[in-house]
Amino acid sequence: MSLTTPVAAAGVEPDAPAHERAPKRRISPEKVAAALTLVALFIASGVALAGIDLSLPKMLESWGNAERFFARIGGLTFPPLGELLALTGLTVGLVLCGTLLAAALSVPVAIISAANTTPGRGWRVFGRFLGVFTRAVPDVVLAMVFVLMFSLGSLPGILAIGIHSIGMISKMFADAIEQIDEGPRLAIRAAGGSRWQEFVSGILPQVLPSWVATILHRNDINLRGSVILGYVGIVGLGREMSFAFKSMNYSLGMGYALVIFALCILMEIVSSAVRASMLGQRPTGRGIGDRLVRRFGPTRPGRAAHALPVVAPAGPRTVAEAMRRPWDAARRRNTAWLTLGVLVVLASVLVTDIQWRDLITFWAKIPAVAVQFWPPGFGNYEASTMVGAMGETIAIALAATVLTLGASVVIGSFAARNVAPNGAIRGFSRFLLVVIRGIPEVILAIVLIVVTGLGAQAGTLALAVGGIGLLGKLIADSFEEVNPGPERALAATGATRTQVYASATVPQGTRALIGHTFYLLDTNIRAATILGIVGGGGIGYYLLNAGQGSNYGVVTAIVAMILVTVLAVEGLAMWMRRVFR
Repeated sequence: MSLTTPVAAAGVEPDAPAHERAPKRRISPEKVAAALTLVALFIASGVALAGIDLSLPKMLESWGNAERFFARIGGLTFPPLGELLALTGLTVGLVLCGTLLAAALSVPVAIISAANTTPGRGWRVFGRFLGVFTRAVPDVVLAMVFVLMFSLGSLPGILAIGIHSIGMISKMFADAIEQIDEGPRLAIRAAGGSRWQEFVSGILPQVLPSWVATILHRNDINLRGSVILGYVGIVGLGREMSFAFKSMNYSLGMGYALVIFALCILMEIVSSAVRASMLGQRPTGRGIGDRLVRRFGPTRPGRAAHALPVVAPAGPRTVAEAMRRPWDAARRRNTAWLTLGVLVVLASVLVTDIQWRDLITFWAKIPAVAVQFWPPGFGNYEASTMVGAMGETIAIALAATVLTLGASVVIGSFAARNVAPNGAIRGFSRFLLVVIRGIPEVILAIVLIVVTGLGAQAGTLALAVGGIGLLGKLIADSFEEVNPGPERALAATGATRTQVYASATVPQGTRALIGHTFYLLDTNIRAATILGIVGGGGIGYYLLNAGQGSNYGVVTAIVAMILVTVLAVEGLAMWMRRVFR
């Protein structure tokens, strides 16, 4: 019996010359170009951070301003309880209606945007562009437009939130569709099913958990974003808070801010409850919502760990069989949650008191409004001034992203179940991420402006701190979803937790990390624009002045610059995801 070495088995003699051995794997030029692009972006972010001149000693010297600010606040004050409850209900209803409007409109956009469901390449390009365009146009700008077209009330806010949210929701919907198992859908098609039947029975059951999570996440973002809409006249807690701050009634303004923060925490609890009950998924996290659901939920801790493996049922043999679903416990539970959701939506519609007549009469106002926004131009501003302000906005976004990245990787890693050394550290990290996500960036910017003064420093710090909540959660979720096989294999060989993290968890999560970082950069560019409205520096200052002065041609020009920037970032992100897949 002869032993064959691996080299000899491959067809190459062990002592063969170097030029006859198996060639080394070459790195593609495109991957090298992508890596150099990432390096260039990091360098640009460092230059932007240095240009903003964040200085801890200077901030400490300005702490006297903060002390005077908090002294002026004194104790928090709130409006009468009835008024506060009415404003809270109005805000929640407005945000919920806008988010659900976006979710409904995002379904067809996602179908034509996904590579495996689009009718053609042209449709896919159109769907992706529509998503990028709605993401690029700030909801504040949309609110300015709709305030001119509709009566003052909740409808302009609902439409602004809904249309702006299509960009993110449709993108996430399309990504989920592209990641489905094609077997069920193709089986229904082979059995003669229609496209609608393919969607209902072959696609929707697979993407429903991801879609529900996306809607809940976007609703949380919209709740925090509704604060800034109050600065352009949209009703709710945000408008009352803006009135309080403009009148220097800081105690009342911070009282409204505390209510908004509490609503965001409540949204986390609702999100965990929906995941656990409607989707039949047991919460694995130790955040506030997950803890409450696990404590009071129907499933007791430890039961899932001893459950028997579930055998997947055989696939449907006919379309009728695929469409027929038994009324089992899961379906009854989902139906109950769906009924409750419909009741909540109806209550939201009633609370917001939508002026439905405006949906019929606003068509006559479109030509007059369109003339105000076209043609675009810089008005009395020099082109160099506007380009410089846009450059400052991009610099703020880059600097905030690089500041966020380091802290988010650390906190997000400790918030991941497969990385955290123990449950206490993971629970604290998750709690910290929830608290940070609950604070609207505009509130952070207002407080930091008091400390650092007007300019890019306050906007950068507000985005950097606020981004930790978003990016940290995304990193934690991505690390928890990596294939556990390589981690277990390394752990079985005696590798330490740090070695497992560095050699198995991080390499698998790198692609998601790159995608999430570009998503944060995209978000920061638009958020930096909005923070400029409250004095955070950049193009937002000119956007607010143009809107208040009815110079809507300048607004259009600013939106065009934002759109070009967001398109460039989206193109880079798509390229990076393809290269590092």
